[in-house]
Amino acid sequence: MSILISVAAVSLLTVFLTILIILGETVLANYGVCTIDINHGRKRLAAVGGTTLLSALADHEIFVPSACGGKSTCGLCKIQVADNARPVLPTEAPYLTNAEAETGVRLACQYKIKSDLSVVIPEQFLATRRYHGRIERITDLTYDIKEFRLALPPGESLEFKAGQYIQVETKPYGNVKESVFRAYSIASQPAEQRYVDIIVRLVPNGICTTYLHKYVTVGDEISFTGPYGDFYLRDGADQLIFIAGGSGLAPIKSLIFDILAQQLDKNMIFFFGAVSKRDLYYVELFNDLAEKHENFTYIPALSKPEPDDDWDGELGLITEVVARHIHDGENKHAYLCGSPGMINACIEILSQIGFSSDQIFYDKF
Repeated sequence: MSILISVAAVSLLTVFLTILIILGETVLANYGVCTIDINHGRKRLAAVGGTTLLSALADHEIFVPSACGGKSTCGLCKIQVADNARPVLPTEAPYLTNAEAETGVRLACQYKIKSDLSVVIPEQFLATRRYHGRIERITDLTYDIKEFRLALPPGESLEFKAGQYIQVETKPYGNVKESVFRAYSIASQPAEQRYVDIIVRLVPNGICTTYLHKYVTVGDEISFTGPYGDFYLRDGADQLIFIAGGSGLAPIKSLIFDILAQQLDKNMIFFFGAVSKRDLYYVELFNDLAEKHENFTYIPALSKPEPDDDWDGELGLITEVVARHIHDGENKHAYLCGSPGMINACIEILSQIGFSSDQIFYDKF
């Protein structure tokens, strides 16, 4: 009984101390208005002390990517605190390398402004902006994947590189009481600046995927920021290996169509992995491309086809299929997009084949 009383006392004390800390942050601490110096004087902003860097920058229309909505689960919002950065928080540690932590890189969603500070932000973030468009088209691609066309207002355009992404903002719906942002790769090609296409797979209990799949209709207003990302074409290789699964097809589609539109002298092979035939989409589109362009090959593969799939194409995990077709890394670059598990497995097999790390580019989600 005495042990139970002691445990209860410790628990109550912990709760009490937690409340005191919260009170100290929200009531007792008054940081006033602080100044944020960006990129060594390029911009200077005023921010209310106690807010996060992510929120303060967004208030000034500087949109640092944050696919998790500021909950420290994506690690995208890295910026460098130039002077006297506070110690790394436990919520930041999983997303920072030792070198990043030592040079003041922090997650903007976790770093609270408590005094004047200087930060270094990637230039691409300063070039992003908010767009207000409308849902022009919704296309069912599979049982759980849809493509959404986001049309910009007349006279507006979005300049981006094939392979980049935007952050879509949801509106409150159902039990979701606030707007959130989520990242989606652009599936359309850069030449089409009047709209952007995104491909979205419905994730169980996913806030943004549920919103897009079940709550928006053609004609609805939708806001997004961008463009973001460095998953774009690099020079230095004549043969390009593209590997994707699920909605990871989106940036690969943009890259392939952009390369063909520019008539670049590149040989391309696109491997797309799926479980069964019902998980495949855009098969006819890519088969037509392969027939029209000698420098493009399309190889879809199924890991577990259903008995009635009547499948006579490649079988096995996508890593096995890649290994059957690619035997060295000479003069090649690989572009991978899909789940972390798929990406990691592909990196491993490509490394065994002979690809070095600087020949492999990927976008995990």
